[in-house]
Amino acid sequence: MANTKCTIKDIARLAGVSKGTVDRVLHNRGKVSKRAAEKVERILKEIDYQPNPIAQNLKNNKVYRINVLMPSANDDPYWAPAHYGILEAAKEFKPFGIIVDEFFYYPNDETSFLEKSMEALDPSPDALLMAPLFQKEAEITFKKCQELNIPVALFDNYIKSLKGKIFIGQDLYQSGRVAASLIDKIIDRDARISIVHINLEPHMELKEKGFIDYFEQKGGRHLITTYSFNTESSVDFENDTSIFFKENPTISAMFVTNSKTYRLKRVLERTGKKIIVVGYDLLEQNIKCLKEGTIDFLIHQKPKQQAYLGVGYLAEHFLFGKEIPAQDLLPIDIITSENVQYYLK
Repeated sequence: MANTKCTIKDIARLAGVSKGTVDRVLHNRGKVSKRAAEKVERILKEIDYQPNPIAQNLKNNKVYRINVLMPSANDDPYWAPAHYGILEAAKEFKPFGIIVDEFFYYPNDETSFLEKSMEALDPSPDALLMAPLFQKEAEITFKKCQELNIPVALFDNYIKSLKGKIFIGQDLYQSGRVAASLIDKIIDRDARISIVHINLEPHMELKEKGFIDYFEQKGGRHLITTYSFNTESSVDFENDTSIFFKENPTISAMFVTNSKTYRLKRVLERTGKKIIVVGYDLLEQNIKCLKEGTIDFLIHQKPKQQAYLGVGYLAEHFLFGKEIPAQDLLPIDIITSENVQYYLK
């Protein structure tokens, strides 16, 4: 017989004992005779009894706090979908005693990251979910979490030195290889290619490595060069990129390693020639460039899904005791002007 919906009253009737006895056996509290305990345990085994952890949490008023540390979407719109993913998961799990709080740092400021990470840990949450952009500061935060015995999960950006920690995101190295394979199918064998970093961060170098390794393993004759630009000053960025294209008029393709591909729109249009461009992320400005033809392909990193899954895995671990996967690498989707509308729902 299997019935996971049996109540304490049902179990007591089947075992021929009182409800109080069943309660004491289930929760391992108070004194119960050996014979009565054996009767209850036999019935529990027969009906394949499974406790309802959610009901137990609600009954005990148990609250789990998950704090999220991530860059501010006000400073980088890439993070807006991740913020919405956090809100969606928080709303879904709130009725079951899961409280989610967000702590935002400036994406170009290591000090801000550290300050906000300490704020996120000050109330001593049950878990920390973070999107770390800075390796050294992430290591400091992780060490603090270890001292406080707070579980940590990462999303979006993988920190190599934190190997073994829970990570939800994409294989950044492989996404670089995907970008290379797209370009390889279009351009001539000896064409020039540029890898462009805008506001360089460590994760971009993983993408660059995947891109370069692809062509090296293919034995191609492409001349591949890497350039970095900074958007801190719009005037300097405009001047630097204009000079770059004037000095490199024979570039056939470009791989931009983050979501800021749209920042190159004007200077690309001024070249007067078609350059194959592969970038990342479904920002409104990138989608506009994709539809206009300035960008040819976008790799979708699914920031909303990453953030939602991060909260969800932690919440289900607390509520149901589910094991959290050490790594959840999401598919690498290639977006074009012809399929982008299906990703905007």
